[in-house]
Amino acid sequence: MKRDLTVRQVAALLRQPGLHRASRNLYLDTTSGASWIFRYMLNGEPHYMGLGPYDLVSYDEALDFVWQLRRKVREGINPLAERRAGKVIAKLERARMMTFRDCAVTYIRAKSSEWTNSRHAAQWPSTLEAYVYPVIGDLPVQEIDTALVVKVLEPIWLAKTETASRVRARIEAILGWATARGFRRGENPARWPDHLANLLANPSKARKPEHHAALPYAELPGLMAELRQRNGIAFRALEFTILTAARTGEVLGAKWGEINLVDWVWIIPPDRMKAGREHRVPLANGAVEILELMLTVRINDFVFPGERPGGGLGPRAMRNALRRLGRADLTVHGFRSTFADWVTERTNFPAEARELALAHTVGAKTEAAYRRGDLFGKRRQLTDTWSQYCSAPMGGDNVRNFHATAG
Repeated sequence: MKRDLTVRQVAALLRQPGLHRASRNLYLDTTSGASWIFRYMLNGEPHYMGLGPYDLVSYDEALDFVWQLRRKVREGINPLAERRAGKVIAKLERARMMTFRDCAVTYIRAKSSEWTNSRHAAQWPSTLEAYVYPVIGDLPVQEIDTALVVKVLEPIWLAKTETASRVRARIEAILGWATARGFRRGENPARWPDHLANLLANPSKARKPEHHAALPYAELPGLMAELRQRNGIAFRALEFTILTAARTGEVLGAKWGEINLVDWVWIIPPDRMKAGREHRVPLANGAVEILELMLTVRINDFVFPGERPGGGLGPRAMRNALRRLGRADLTVHGFRSTFADWVTERTNFPAEARELALAHTVGAKTEAAYRRGDLFGKRRQLTDTWSQYCSAPMGGDNVRNFHATAG
């Protein structure tokens, strides 16, 4: 394109505030700073389009831009409208990179100040981590559809109906937030009326499945012996779960920052506890041996890491370990009942110690025990005795000894 002004003349304009014509359709705006402007007429109206600052875009580059843009105008294309459309497309592309997990974390951060119930606030991230993230956590939020939501819910809809209903509502809330923020479009695939209600059983009418009976405690030492012969992180996590009488989610979410191997204590923070209160777990020798083993294969912050980079074991890992042991009739949660039955029937430990070991808060006596210091010393004795029992060569012949020394 032909220059109307030389490079030196254009440079001299920097000292004169205003809008200066440098060439056909090309202007230098020195009103505030200095930048190139493409001025053109379209449909009888003037349009002004910025081409970049003077110190980053040379005179020759600005002339080349104008030449290309003038060709677009001759073809009936509005360069400004085209640029705006490009920005919208770029925004949509960025939105596609926003994962469900990203949206969930941001949503929880934005809404948590409204949640006065600490247990409710703690359940949001824990249920998402246990049931949702393994399936859709790392997928673009725009790609979450009905099939994926159902894939999350179906495995727990009948077995854990109440929990599944809450998970569905939380997914719906997060997707609703993502739509309002422009990260996704369309109907909410997690909505219940006239949608998932046609695919899943009504939570209020769903037939509750029969629970598997807990393993009789007399059979536990034999199972533990077989468990110790198996290699794999899921088997070690299951063994640790049994020895600590912990919940599945508490073990799957355990991180090294919670473990004190000097004092043999595992401190679970409130946001990971069902009751929303910090829980101290005394660790017996067997549990510590497992932790020391896991330290040798540590790859991230999780005590029991999973296959996903930076993540822990999936929610079905320990259940699958039981199946590989040929015990699909058992549930991981059932071992807490095994522990409770053993404490009640074969030891002299007080009921409060049993309930506190299970992190239950079911009455005034248990609450009072917490106020007295959570019976930690008594619970350490209980945990040590339980660990010894789990390691016994035969359960039936040894329970009398544990009963005699556990008082």
